[in-house]
Amino acid sequence: MKAIFTNGLGVVALFALAACAPTTPATRIDRNPGIYESLPVAHQEAVREGRIVRGMSYDGVKLAWGAPSRRVEQVREEGPRVRWDYTGTQPVYSTRFYGGYGRGYYGPYGPYSHGAFGYGPEVVYVPYRRASVWFVNGKVDEWESVR
Repeated sequence: MKAIFTNGLGVVALFALAACAPTTPATRIDRNPGIYESLPVAHQEAVREGRIVRGMSYDGVKLAWGAPSRRVEQVREEGPRVRWDYTGTQPVYSTRFYGGYGRGYYGPYGPYSHGAFGYGPEVVYVPYRRASVWFVNGKVDEWESVR
């Protein structure tokens, strides 16, 4: 096990693996204890459970749900309104025809031609908006999520 971390490749692999790990409210709280302690007690409890509540600040939502995928701002009579969107992906399965005829050159063996046709499954991951939070004057006004 020690040999893995003695070369640069093992360290790079470790960081790459760590970057793929999803964050949870607990890990976000551990990384930002000062922000968590500055929240009201009711908001701290909601953050620990991964929930948001009306009146929560931007920081509270970021600790509970993480950073948004997109931020949209509106100007309204009652003041600025901000929407944070959180995206997810869902698989879409289909079957399609593929293939064709081609010509090329393959090293010392000279030119070649080939034809390959088929009919097979395909999976495409399509993004969708899984949740949105609306803030009025910097506080949560409403939210929705797709289940």
